Amino acid sequence: MPFPAPEKISTNGIELEVFSAGTGRPIVACHGWPEHAYSWRHQFAPLVDAGFHVIAPNQRGYGGSARPERVTDYDITHLTDDLVGLLDHYGYQDALFLGHDWGAIVVWNLAMMHPNRVSGIINLSVPFMPRGPSEWVGFWESALGENFYIVHFNRQPGVADRHFDTHRDQFLNNLYRTKQWLYEPAPAAQGMPFLSMASAEHATGEPLLKPEELKVFSNAFALSGFTGGINWYRNFTHNWGIIGDYKQHISQPTLMIYGDHDMVPALPDLDQYVENLSVVNLPCGHWIQQECPQETTQAILTWLDKHYRTST
Repeated sequence: MPFPAPEKISTNGIELEVFSAGTGRPIVACHGWPEHAYSWRHQFAPLVDAGFHVIAPNQRGYGGSARPERVTDYDITHLTDDLVGLLDHYGYQDALFLGHDWGAIVVWNLAMMHPNRVSGIINLSVPFMPRGPSEWVGFWESALGENFYIVHFNRQPGVADRHFDTHRDQFLNNLYRTKQWLYEPAPAAQGMPFLSMASAEHATGEPLLKPEELKVFSNAFALSGFTGGINWYRNFTHNWGIIGDYKQHISQPTLMIYGDHDMVPALPDLDQYVENLSVVNLPCGHWIQQECPQETTQAILTWLDKHYRTST
């Protein structure tokens, strides 16, 4: 099936660009940074064929969705309330949620903050992030330095956004790579690595996307720019304060999918925070559902069949 056409849906005081297809039990697919709902293109048809209503929003700041001006309009309360509003729009009390990268962070927090709206979780790459005694940006700055990308996004607002906008196609082409682990690593970059990557003539690994696929992402960021998505990162400290009011525990059935070569580390004691957990590892890097589309889809369908297919 072709990727669905978008529709604009009002939720939580804004409009989101949403792609949906199918009927049956709802499953909401949440993309990461810097991505687009199109990153779930390989999973749409199999999930629809399996009897699910697949809903993939471009979340606030992305594509044709709203791009509020205030940084705090991208905090975890707004991001999770957007998804609650989507469920209300479709008339669903709850749904399964599928997240990758930042989308996984949003889904973890949605399950904590609105547990009655989440019937199950499938998250890729980013495990649950338990709230520690120190706020995250300061901790990462102490541990990883000022050029760690999240620290840079927070301490030098606007610098990365403008650079990525200027070098949009090169940045996306150099970022969306696979099989980097089969090549000699590139020399260490000076400064913040993503800034160097954005304007580099060559990148390690193999291109992940076909030219026509890369164009979808590039056109979306030509429309939205990069500031909205980066503003999600600029709320890490604010979010650390918000989630202090919630128990750091996930009770919903959960499938966690890791990439063996992902730069995002696994959480070895994830089962201490997620009580009903299944874990799958796939031979890929960070862009799991695009690097291993068939394997990712099969892992999802197998888990869904075990937990949910009998009640669709």
